[in-house]
Amino acid sequence: MSFLDRFFKQSYEKELKEAEPIVAKINDLEPTLTDLSETELSERSSQLKDRVAGGESLDVVLPEAYALVRETAKRVLGVRYYDVQLVGGIILHRGLITEMRTGEGKTFVGTLPSFLNALTGKGVHVVTVNDYLARRDAVWVGAVYDQLGLSVGIINQGNSYLYDSNHKNDETETETETETETEAGAFKVAYDHLRPCTRKEAYAADITYGTNNEYGFDYLRDNIEFEADNLRQRELSYA
Repeated sequence: MSFLDRFFKQSYEKELKEAEPIVAKINDLEPTLTDLSETELSERSSQLKDRVAGGESLDVVLPEAYALVRETAKRVLGVRYYDVQLVGGIILHRGLITEMRTGEGKTFVGTLPSFLNALTGKGVHVVTVNDYLARRDAVWVGAVYDQLGLSVGIINQGNSYLYDSNHKNDETETETETETETEAGAFKVAYDHLRPCTRKEAYAADITYGTNNEYGFDYLRDNIEFEADNLRQRELSYA
């Protein structure tokens, strides 16, 4: 089997070595962002969008984009991304798979390539395994995207939402879900910051969180529509 592994086992040694100087660039940029105001961070995000629209490649702006996300997350979430999480974000951007254990920060890692690819204005899909996680993750890191001027949509079975920092839930927007993986078993799932919207509006957001089932079925539904105005998804770009 070890002989066969030489030919068939995936190795990321090359990618990891290539990521090291990029991480160093991101770290070098950190001191230049710490003194910026929230408004200035948002302006930096707009400048990156303009540069990408002007033809600059995502690979070129990646160090600045990742440094911007890390600085923003540090402020709004109280979390500073580790270098290994930056590496994961670089690998994901390249269309490769990065494996992380529970608790190692997959939700944070996902914000890096999501923000970077959303700079194109073509949309990003973040795919997760159930409706609860789609809502939880979008609300958890939505403040980061919001601070940087990006909109966030959420696709659930039968419902769609846009992240809105000013939206507060009422009693009709709260439900009880059971998660077998949690110690508590049952807990309340609040809908604070989730403003109901149409399916098309959720897909039109810069970044959309949802499940593989909902993305797949919406794709199928769009392919049997008779009117273009009823289509839910826009052109598919990056997941």
